[in-house]
Amino acid sequence: MVNQRGHHHLSSSRHRKSRFFSITLYVILIFALSIFTFMLYSKDVLEEEDENNMPLLRVEKPSINKLLDGQLWQTPSSLGLRQCVKPTSKYRATPASEHYMTVKTNGGLNQMRTGIADMVAVARIMNATLVIPQLDKSSFWQDSSTFSNIFDELHFIKSLEKDVRIVKEIPKELESLPRARKHFTSWAGLGYYEEMTVLWKEYQVIHVAKSDSRLANNDLPLDIQRLRCRALYHALRFSPSIESLGKKLVERLRSRAQRYIALHLRYEKDMLSFTGCTYGLTVAESEELRIMREKTSHWKVKNIDPTEQREAGLCPLTPKEVGIFLKALGYPPSTLIYLAAGEIYGGDTHLSELTSRFPNIVSKEMLSSTEELKDFSNHASAALDYIVSIESDIFIPSYSGNMARAVEGHRRFLGHRKTITPDRSTGRMEHKLYDYALCSSCWKSLVQLFDKMEAGELEESSLSLPVLQLHRKRFGGPRRRGSGPPGIKGRVRLRLEESFYQNPLPECICNS
Repeated sequence: MVNQRGHHHLSSSRHRKSRFFSITLYVILIFALSIFTFMLYSKDVLEEEDENNMPLLRVEKPSINKLLDGQLWQTPSSLGLRQCVKPTSKYRATPASEHYMTVKTNGGLNQMRTGIADMVAVARIMNATLVIPQLDKSSFWQDSSTFSNIFDELHFIKSLEKDVRIVKEIPKELESLPRARKHFTSWAGLGYYEEMTVLWKEYQVIHVAKSDSRLANNDLPLDIQRLRCRALYHALRFSPSIESLGKKLVERLRSRAQRYIALHLRYEKDMLSFTGCTYGLTVAESEELRIMREKTSHWKVKNIDPTEQREAGLCPLTPKEVGIFLKALGYPPSTLIYLAAGEIYGGDTHLSELTSRFPNIVSKEMLSSTEELKDFSNHASAALDYIVSIESDIFIPSYSGNMARAVEGHRRFLGHRKTITPDRSTGRMEHKLYDYALCSSCWKSLVQLFDKMEAGELEESSLSLPVLQLHRKRFGGPRRRGSGPPGIKGRVRLRLEESFYQNPLPECICNS
């Protein structure tokens, strides 16, 4: 009996030791496997960092990168919205009119394009025959292009024949008659132009001296709004030669990379001088811009505080800031970027601050031969940039000028193609996940982020999270057009309303 108990005790002891040994071995194996997995993951991360020449990733970066992998090029959902520009059942073909309206457009290409679309609508309201508009030849552009040099004139006339009667020239018997020369009120509504029809009692021809922003953004009849869209997006087609080369440029870009970004880098000499934005420039460059502004008579504001301009969000991003911005969004250095811009102020000196981060940058001059470009002047050249920007996978403007607004609106009209608009404002970033009193990476604007980085208080590698949070609603997704800031009334409010051509929703983009 004692032997049996002793044998049983010995057997139990051996069993417990064997079990303990098995558990220990299992724990060691699990620990070893964890170490191996960690080392393997760390190796991949370090290799990725070394490849991109970036500092070590912070704790939150892997999740951001995974998010960006699927969203860098993803187009916002259109939510079932589509183009709707057909007239309503109440719309009638325009009757023949013996009253004529001549128009002298003003500004750059896109300012003139939207102005012409407005004049089509005004001619419809006033029951006038529209004479093919004259393009601006006296502004900073100094361009001798005519309407037919830039646009398909016959297509323009034919496509709008049921809306407005359009002729190439005023009848010769009317050339010597006195004309009513008008500067129509900016952002005027339907009632204003109905009152202007009183001019027909005394004149047979009205000459419009300016075309830009002559029509209100909001509170117009639906058929007038849709006519504006038909005029701009369907009738104002570029000339066959411009369309042809524009398509070739897109094809050449596609042959280089599957996807590309069109970057409207608004960093030309005239823009910087006009806005008084001199951040990042030398003293000599700043003085050169001041003198230019002083000598340009039609620029009314002469004394501008560049610091106040930048803090108010009224300055274009610099090439360096654009490079930092793109990198923070997650785009790799190999990204193909088409530079839709005029001559960059300071040339390679300033542009290198962008190309050092994104060397794969091309322009129409780099994609075309001298022979192909020889017949293209300033306006036609801008038209090429417009075509390439419309067809791009992503459009990013560094400044909210006429080109940026026109391209953004057109891309919305075509199905809300991805457009990323940098937030240059100083409005407080709204995000409920963060307590601003405690969160050191929550910022009001890009300007703050850039300034903190320049002061050495923030690493460039730490910008992804705050930049993504700032722009989470700025990727070109569907939204109704803004009606202007609250608390502001009168004509000032009309001027501050979002441009109809920047966002033609809901009149020209709808569910049915």
